[in-house]
Amino acid sequence: MDLLILLAIVIGLLIILLREVKQYERGVVLTMGKYTSLRKPGWSIIVPIFQNMEKVDLRVKAVDVPDQKVITKDNVSASINAVIYYKVSDATKAVLEVEDFRFAVSQLAQTTMRNIVGSAELDEVLAERDKLSEKIQLIIDKETDAWGIRVENVELKDFFLPEDMERTIAKQAEAERERRAVIIKAEGEVASAENMAKAARMLSASPGALHLRTLQSLNDLSSDKSNTVVFATPIEVLRAFEGAKDWLDESTKEKLGK
Repeated sequence: MDLLILLAIVIGLLIILLREVKQYERGVVLTMGKYTSLRKPGWSIIVPIFQNMEKVDLRVKAVDVPDQKVITKDNVSASINAVIYYKVSDATKAVLEVEDFRFAVSQLAQTTMRNIVGSAELDEVLAERDKLSEKIQLIIDKETDAWGIRVENVELKDFFLPEDMERTIAKQAEAERERRAVIIKAEGEVASAENMAKAARMLSASPGALHLRTLQSLNDLSSDKSNTVVFATPIEVLRAFEGAKDWLDESTKEKLGK
Protein backbone atom coordinates (compact mmCIF):
# COMPACT_ATOMS: atom_id res chain seq x y z
CA MET A 1 0.00 0.00 0.00
CA ASP A 2 2.83 2.37 0.88
CA LEU A 3 4.51 1.50 -2.40
CA LEU A 4 1.41 2.42 -4.37
CA ILE A 5 1.14 5.73 -2.55
CA LEU A 6 4.81 6.47 -3.23
CA LEU A 7 4.41 5.53 -6.87
CA ALA A 8 1.34 7.80 -7.18
CA ILE A 9 3.27 10.67 -5.62
CA VAL A 10 6.17 10.18 -8.04
CA ILE A 11 3.84 10.06 -11.04
CA GLY A 12 2.06 13.18 -9.80
CA LEU A 13 5.37 15.02 -9.38
CA LEU A 14 6.47 14.01 -12.87
CA ILE A 15 3.20 15.27 -14.30
CA ILE A 16 3.66 18.56 -12.48
CA LEU A 17 7.38 19.01 -13.20
CA LEU A 18 7.77 17.70 -16.75
CA ARG A 19 7.05 19.89 -19.76
CA GLU A 20 7.27 18.79 -23.38
CA VAL A 21 8.98 20.94 -26.04
CA LYS A 22 8.15 19.85 -29.58
CA GLN A 23 10.64 19.68 -32.43
CA TYR A 24 9.48 22.98 -33.94
CA GLU A 25 9.45 24.80 -30.57
CA ARG A 26 11.88 26.34 -28.13
CA GLY A 27 11.20 26.91 -24.45
CA VAL A 28 12.27 30.16 -22.75
CA VAL A 29 12.68 29.50 -19.03
CA LEU A 30 12.38 32.21 -16.40
CA THR A 31 13.50 31.33 -12.88
CA MET A 32 12.07 33.64 -10.22
CA GLY A 33 11.37 36.18 -12.98
CA LYS A 34 14.87 36.09 -14.47
CA TYR A 35 15.88 34.47 -17.75
CA THR A 36 17.97 31.35 -17.08
CA SER A 37 17.93 29.02 -20.07
CA LEU A 38 16.52 28.07 -23.46
CA ARG A 39 15.11 24.56 -23.61
CA LYS A 40 15.43 22.53 -26.81
CA PRO A 41 13.01 19.81 -28.07
CA GLY A 42 12.35 17.03 -25.57
CA TRP A 43 11.24 16.75 -21.96
CA SER A 44 12.23 19.46 -19.47
CA ILE A 45 11.81 19.75 -15.72
CA ILE A 46 10.12 22.97 -14.65
CA VAL A 47 9.69 23.67 -10.96
CA PRO A 48 6.26 25.23 -10.39
CA ILE A 49 6.04 28.65 -8.73
CA PHE A 50 9.80 29.19 -9.02
CA GLN A 51 10.08 28.59 -12.77
CA ASN A 52 7.99 29.41 -15.81
CA MET A 53 8.53 28.27 -19.42
CA GLU A 54 7.05 30.00 -22.43
CA LYS A 55 7.07 28.03 -25.68
CA VAL A 56 7.84 29.76 -28.96
CA ASP A 57 6.89 28.28 -32.34
CA LEU A 58 9.76 28.54 -34.86
CA ARG A 59 7.73 27.62 -37.94
CA VAL A 60 7.04 30.12 -40.71
CA LYS A 61 3.90 32.14 -40.02
CA ALA A 62 1.64 33.86 -42.52
CA VAL A 63 0.10 37.14 -41.38
CA ASP A 64 -2.77 38.53 -43.41
CA VAL A 65 -2.53 42.32 -43.37
CA PRO A 66 -6.09 43.70 -43.61
CA ASP A 67 -7.17 46.33 -46.13
CA GLN A 68 -5.46 49.66 -45.58
CA LYS A 69 -6.74 52.98 -46.90
CA VAL A 70 -3.90 54.81 -48.66
CA ILE A 71 -3.43 57.91 -50.79
CA THR A 72 -0.74 57.61 -53.43
CA LYS A 73 1.82 60.27 -54.22
CA ASP A 74 -0.34 61.58 -57.09
CA ASN A 75 -3.38 61.93 -54.76
CA VAL A 76 -5.31 58.78 -55.72
CA SER A 77 -7.21 57.15 -52.87
CA ALA A 78 -7.15 53.35 -52.84
CA SER A 79 -7.25 50.29 -50.60
CA ILE A 80 -4.55 47.61 -50.44
CA ASN A 81 -3.86 44.43 -48.48
CA ALA A 82 -0.94 42.05 -48.20
CA VAL A 83 0.39 38.88 -46.65
CA ILE A 84 3.67 38.60 -44.68
CA TYR A 85 5.67 35.42 -44.12
CA TYR A 86 8.02 35.49 -41.14
CA LYS A 87 9.58 33.18 -38.58
CA VAL A 88 11.18 33.50 -35.14
CA SER A 89 14.96 33.27 -35.45
CA ASP A 90 15.73 33.95 -31.77
CA ALA A 91 13.15 32.68 -29.31
CA THR A 92 14.77 34.47 -26.37
CA LYS A 93 14.47 37.90 -27.98
CA ALA A 94 10.94 37.17 -29.16
CA VAL A 95 9.90 36.67 -25.52
CA LEU A 96 12.08 39.21 -23.71
CA GLU A 97 12.25 42.13 -26.15
CA VAL A 98 8.60 42.50 -27.19
CA GLU A 99 5.36 41.84 -25.34
CA ASP A 100 3.45 40.17 -28.21
CA PHE A 101 5.59 39.75 -31.32
CA ARG A 102 2.64 38.55 -33.43
CA PHE A 103 0.63 41.69 -32.79
CA ALA A 104 3.73 43.87 -33.12
CA VAL A 105 4.65 42.43 -36.53
CA SER A 106 1.08 42.88 -37.77
CA GLN A 107 0.93 46.53 -36.69
CA LEU A 108 4.38 47.32 -38.08
CA ALA A 109 3.42 45.72 -41.41
CA GLN A 110 0.27 47.86 -41.67
CA THR A 111 2.04 51.16 -41.02
CA THR A 112 4.99 50.29 -43.27
CA MET A 113 2.69 49.29 -46.12
CA ARG A 114 0.75 52.56 -45.86
CA ASN A 115 3.96 54.60 -45.86
CA ILE A 116 5.58 52.83 -48.81
CA VAL A 117 2.47 52.76 -51.01
CA GLY A 118 1.68 56.36 -50.08
CA SER A 119 5.11 57.48 -51.28
CA ALA A 120 4.65 55.90 -54.73
CA GLU A 121 2.58 57.04 -57.70
CA LEU A 122 -0.37 55.03 -58.99
CA ASP A 123 1.45 53.79 -62.10
CA GLU A 124 4.35 52.59 -59.95
CA VAL A 125 2.01 50.69 -57.62
CA LEU A 126 0.30 48.98 -60.55
CA ALA A 127 3.44 48.19 -62.57
CA GLU A 128 6.15 47.66 -59.93
CA ARG A 129 4.37 45.76 -57.18
CA ASP A 130 7.32 43.41 -56.63
CA LYS A 131 9.63 46.37 -56.07
CA LEU A 132 7.32 47.84 -53.42
CA SER A 133 6.98 44.43 -51.76
CA GLU A 134 10.76 44.18 -51.51
CA LYS A 135 10.98 47.64 -49.91
CA ILE A 136 8.34 46.71 -47.33
CA GLN A 137 10.14 43.45 -46.56
CA LEU A 138 13.50 45.14 -46.02
CA ILE A 139 12.04 47.76 -43.66
CA ILE A 140 10.05 45.27 -41.57
CA ASP A 141 12.97 42.83 -41.42
CA LYS A 142 15.29 45.57 -40.21
CA GLU A 143 12.87 46.78 -37.54
CA THR A 144 12.03 43.29 -36.24
CA ASP A 145 15.62 42.08 -36.11
CA ALA A 146 15.87 43.31 -32.51
CA TRP A 147 12.82 41.14 -31.67
CA GLY A 148 14.43 37.96 -33.03
CA ILE A 149 12.13 37.92 -36.08
CA ARG A 150 13.21 37.26 -39.67
CA VAL A 151 10.82 38.30 -42.46
CA GLU A 152 10.88 35.76 -45.28
CA ASN A 153 8.63 37.45 -47.83
CA VAL A 154 6.00 40.15 -48.35
CA GLU A 155 3.36 39.93 -51.06
CA LEU A 156 0.96 42.73 -51.97
CA LYS A 157 -2.30 41.00 -52.85
CA ASP A 158 -5.22 43.19 -53.87
CA PHE A 159 -5.22 46.84 -54.86
CA PHE A 160 -8.69 48.36 -54.95
CA LEU A 161 -9.45 51.62 -56.77
CA PRO A 162 -12.61 53.75 -56.81
CA GLU A 163 -15.03 52.92 -59.64
CA ASP A 164 -14.53 56.25 -61.42
CA MET A 165 -10.76 55.73 -61.38
CA GLU A 166 -11.18 52.20 -62.77
CA ARG A 167 -13.24 53.59 -65.66
CA THR A 168 -10.60 56.25 -66.30
CA ILE A 169 -7.83 53.65 -66.39
CA ALA A 170 -9.92 51.47 -68.74
CA LYS A 171 -10.39 54.40 -71.13
CA GLN A 172 -6.68 55.15 -70.98
CA ALA A 173 -5.82 51.53 -71.77
CA GLU A 174 -8.28 51.48 -74.67
CA ALA A 175 -6.81 54.70 -76.10
CA GLU A 176 -3.32 53.23 -75.77
CA ARG A 177 -4.37 50.09 -77.67
CA GLU A 178 -5.94 52.19 -80.43
CA ARG A 179 -2.77 54.26 -80.68
CA ARG A 180 -0.66 51.14 -81.05
CA ALA A 181 -3.05 49.75 -83.68
CA VAL A 182 -2.80 52.97 -85.73
CA ILE A 183 1.00 52.93 -85.48
CA ILE A 184 1.21 49.29 -86.56
CA LYS A 185 -1.15 49.92 -89.47
CA ALA A 186 0.88 52.97 -90.55
CA GLU A 187 4.10 50.98 -90.37
CA GLY A 188 2.49 48.29 -92.54
CA GLU A 189 1.42 50.91 -95.09
CA VAL A 190 4.97 52.29 -95.21
CA ALA A 191 6.45 48.83 -95.75
CA SER A 192 3.85 48.08 -98.43
CA ALA A 193 4.56 51.36 -100.23
CA GLU A 194 8.30 50.69 -100.14
CA ASN A 195 7.82 47.23 -101.63
CA MET A 196 5.47 48.57 -104.33
CA ALA A 197 7.93 51.30 -105.23
CA LYS A 198 10.72 48.72 -105.45
CA ALA A 199 8.57 46.48 -107.68
CA ALA A 200 7.66 49.42 -109.90
CA ARG A 201 11.33 50.28 -110.39
CA MET A 202 12.12 46.69 -111.28
CA LEU A 203 9.25 46.52 -113.79
CA SER A 204 10.10 49.84 -115.39
CA ALA A 205 13.72 48.78 -115.80
CA SER A 206 12.72 45.82 -117.99
CA PRO A 207 10.90 46.58 -121.30
CA GLY A 208 7.65 44.68 -121.59
CA ALA A 209 7.75 43.50 -117.97
CA LEU A 210 4.63 45.44 -117.05
CA HIS A 211 2.76 43.99 -120.01
CA LEU A 212 3.75 40.45 -119.02
CA ARG A 213 2.61 41.17 -115.48
CA THR A 214 -0.73 42.37 -116.79
CA LEU A 215 -1.19 39.21 -118.86
CA GLN A 216 -0.32 37.09 -115.84
CA SER A 217 -2.97 38.87 -113.77
CA LEU A 218 -5.56 38.27 -116.54
CA ASN A 219 -4.61 34.61 -116.61
CA ASP A 220 -5.18 34.36 -112.85
CA LEU A 221 -8.58 36.05 -113.14
CA SER A 222 -9.69 33.83 -116.02
CA SER A 223 -9.83 30.74 -113.77
CA ASP A 224 -13.04 32.08 -112.19
CA LYS A 225 -15.72 32.53 -114.87
CA SER A 226 -18.06 34.39 -112.52
CA ASN A 227 -15.80 37.45 -112.52
CA THR A 228 -16.24 40.37 -114.86
CA VAL A 229 -12.84 41.64 -115.93
CA VAL A 230 -12.36 45.25 -116.90
CA PHE A 231 -9.10 45.35 -118.78
CA ALA A 232 -7.06 48.48 -118.32
CA THR A 233 -4.73 49.12 -121.24
CA PRO A 234 -1.18 49.80 -120.08
CA ILE A 235 0.22 53.22 -120.74
CA GLU A 236 3.05 51.67 -122.76
CA VAL A 237 0.54 50.30 -125.27
CA LEU A 238 -1.11 53.71 -125.68
CA ARG A 239 2.28 55.31 -126.13
CA ALA A 240 3.06 52.70 -128.79
CA PHE A 241 -0.13 53.66 -130.68
CA GLU A 242 0.80 57.33 -130.34
CA GLY A 243 4.24 56.60 -131.75
CA ALA A 244 2.73 54.65 -134.66
CA LYS A 245 0.35 57.51 -135.40
CA ASP A 246 3.20 60.05 -135.42
CA TRP A 247 5.19 57.79 -137.73
CA LEU A 248 2.23 57.47 -140.16
CA ASP A 249 1.70 61.24 -140.15
CA GLU A 250 5.35 61.89 -140.97
CA SER A 251 5.30 59.27 -143.71
CA THR A 252 2.18 60.82 -145.24
CA LYS A 253 3.73 64.29 -145.22
CA GLU A 254 6.89 63.01 -146.89
CA LYS A 255 4.89 61.33 -149.66
CA LEU A 256 2.84 64.45 -150.26
CA GLY A 257 5.98 66.57 -150.35
CA LYS A 258 7.43 64.41 -153.12
